[in-house]
Amino acid sequence: MTAPAPTTQAAGAPLLSVRHLEVQFPTRRRTLTALNDVTFDVMPGEILGVVGESGAGKSMTGNAIIGLLEPPGRITGGEVQFLGRDLTRLEPNELRKVRGRDIGAIFQDPLTSLNPLYKIGDLLVETLQTHLDINRAEAERRAIAILTEVGIPAAQERFHHYPHQFSGGMRQRVVIALALCTEPRLVLADEPTTALDVSVQAQIINLLKRLCRERGTSVILITHDMGVIAETADRVCVMYAGRIVEIGPVRDVVKAPHHPYTRGLMAAIPKVGGQEEELAQIEGSMPRLDAIPSGCAFNPRCPERFGPCTGAVPPLLTVAPRHEAACYLYSAEHRP
Repeated sequence: MTAPAPTTQAAGAPLLSVRHLEVQFPTRRRTLTALNDVTFDVMPGEILGVVGESGAGKSMTGNAIIGLLEPPGRITGGEVQFLGRDLTRLEPNELRKVRGRDIGAIFQDPLTSLNPLYKIGDLLVETLQTHLDINRAEAERRAIAILTEVGIPAAQERFHHYPHQFSGGMRQRVVIALALCTEPRLVLADEPTTALDVSVQAQIINLLKRLCRERGTSVILITHDMGVIAETADRVCVMYAGRIVEIGPVRDVVKAPHHPYTRGLMAAIPKVGGQEEELAQIEGSMPRLDAIPSGCAFNPRCPERFGPCTGAVPPLLTVAPRHEAACYLYSAEHRP
């Protein structure tokens, strides 16, 4: 089967454009909104970090983009434009072709991506032959080459091994090889290092960053670790309760966070040489989907809450060049 020809992309245009994305889960009592008005772009070759607490909607956003929402979850609004096509309107078989050929995926647990009954070489060859018009010999050559590129020692020999014969870090390298072997334009990396030792985490992040830079591949890096984002991403998108609360260049967001939630995340990171006896913490917890407060969802936990915060949901407001925050503190109309 021949892979579909890539759609031409206008110069300076985003590779991926998510607009007003909404995801809902119908239940017996009511319909719950898990993602609400999520809007962002990913430029060619850019690494966009998506960060937030558990339950913020990070993984849900990634799964919605690539069509892997768990039922009964469904996209009920918005669009996901990728190379001129709205992914939310594609038939499942068309979306599978895009997901395997032009969009690669790396997940938290490599064993969810590796069939334990298949040798890793067979997994790579099957992926390559499914999406590219090449024979078995060429697929094997490319598979061994990508295993070598991701740092698997003795790749020709390891080609014939099963997933259980690899360590956690090596399995994740195999998953990266699977995600990159068809040379996708975009890679979705959802918590790719959480299950690994700290030293191995750094190796995997550096490997992913280097390979994508060399290939010009865009990345959406989903994580709860602001330190990983600061070291890896070009821009960062901070999510809370299914909405984006701040988005901007990573250096600006890290050095001068504007949304109170982002400031709380940054304050909770240990400082090297710091004298504080206790880490700062954000009081309270992420609201359940059936108990999201009116107005700004963060307002019950916000130390800077004032009048309008409990009314309407604040829009993303420009706070600096290419930097937006969804907070009434920056609204000329509502500023205290």
